[in-house]
Amino acid sequence: MIESMFHLHLPLLEKVLRPVIVYLCLIVFLRMFGKRELAQLNPFDLVVLLCLSNTVQNSIIGDDNTVTGGIIGVLSLLTINYLLTRVLYRLPKVNEALEGSQTVLIRHGKVDWGAMKKEALTEIELKTVLHKQGLRDYSEVEQCVLEPSGNFFVEQADPLLGGRQRREILRDIQALTAEVKELKALLAARG
Repeated sequence: MIESMFHLHLPLLEKVLRPVIVYLCLIVFLRMFGKRELAQLNPFDLVVLLCLSNTVQNSIIGDDNTVTGGIIGVLSLLTINYLLTRVLYRLPKVNEALEGSQTVLIRHGKVDWGAMKKEALTEIELKTVLHKQGLRDYSEVEQCVLEPSGNFFVEQADPLLGGRQRREILRDIQALTAEVKELKALLAARG
């Protein structure tokens, strides 16, 4: 039993190269298919990612189901990820080439529909991003950017708007409170 758990059925070099090759291919393919795959995972995207992991499993481990083979595969994946992260940190131009550049979706309250189409984002998805930021309309947005990481950066057209709205609401509540007190006083005087 111990023999079958730890004895490698494939050469060590093959066990190291398989996950490295699959990792690099996944990085390139995800880059080719765009930032949207990283941005908003809808149910279809989630299914694709789950299927991807199952599809590449055999490519990574081959016919070897040993504990040793699994450990070598994990170590290989973590090592290539660590090395690639360090290389990209030291070579910003390579990092930008691999990651891509940001895409401006809204500028000065105007949606760039060409950029939306390029990133395969629907208007509903964009409005969801804005609503999460507490914005209701495109006119409230100075700039909305889809970053290479798949995150959205939203800059309000008037960052003080939220504070002004809160002050107006507070002023209205205070006015209503005063009116209610007056009505209570009138009712108490009558009754």
